[in-house]
Amino acid sequence: MNYLKDTKMIKGDASFRKFFRKNYKNFSSIIVYANKDKFKNLLIYDAINKLLIKNKILAPKLYSQHYKKNFIEIEDFGKQSIFKILRNKKNKVFYFKKIIQLLNKVQKVKDRKIKNFNGENYFIPKYSEKILYNETILFCEWYVEKNFSKKIREKFVKQFKKIVRKLVSKLELKNNTFVHRDFHVSNLMMVDKKIGMIDNQDALIGNKAYDLASLIDDVRLKTSQEDKKKIFDFYIRNQKKLEKKKFKNDFEILSVLRNLKIIGIFTRLATRDNKKNYIKMIPYAWELINTRIHQNEELESLKNLLNENFKKKIK
Repeated sequence: MNYLKDTKMIKGDASFRKFFRKNYKNFSSIIVYANKDKFKNLLIYDAINKLLIKNKILAPKLYSQHYKKNFIEIEDFGKQSIFKILRNKKNKVFYFKKIIQLLNKVQKVKDRKIKNFNGENYFIPKYSEKILYNETILFCEWYVEKNFSKKIREKFVKQFKKIVRKLVSKLELKNNTFVHRDFHVSNLMMVDKKIGMIDNQDALIGNKAYDLASLIDDVRLKTSQEDKKKIFDFYIRNQKKLEKKKFKNDFEILSVLRNLKIIGIFTRLATRDNKKNYIKMIPYAWELINTRIHQNEELESLKNLLNENFKKKIK
């Protein structure tokens, strides 16, 4: 693979992609290589980047595409993620306010289609109830599968699926907002005093509360309950015509469902892909679930079911 000349492999993410930093004559770029799911990981990734750039949101520009060879070359946003900045800072809220301003801008994106580098229109799909349900069920398919005997597992899964279907139907806001789906500090980069977005390929048109839940209840970065409230309140204050009660309901439900999904995905990454480092984040995902599940009466049935089967996790 000649394109890897003058490159150095850099840390990847939870996808099947591989990333390389290419340095040539004081110029650097990123090679994104994907021989699996390359339609999403290369073609859609760049299409969403183009859409964000069109809306004056910082996302990696495409320098060249080599789709038949399974890679693209994109702009290098450097090594300074917001996660790295915040990891050792006490005053996290200052940065989170800047991130909320970016989120407000992202949520104003009205485009629903963009032309990809193959000259075809890509239409951003809706974040349907079916997609949300199937994501949450990953908790059963991997975490429950690994931790329960068959007899207990079958009973739990049946009850869990019924409750999740009902919870999904209890979401009150419309699916009419651009949703990044992984809007958290590890996917936000500091680029010349501006915040840039990466890992954008999973974007859907969905619930306005989803990305805020992803940001505030982020399993990768621990924040205090006080800070979580400050960030949530700052977002609310900067919203016009927001139905606050409905938003709060959806925020709490989506946070719980999302972290159940994350527990499933992180178990899968450890079990199937031998990425064991993800396991260490599962206890905090449980903490986040434990916090939110007590705040909304719609989550009562789920709380009782999890308490019966995971007593050390849900109190």
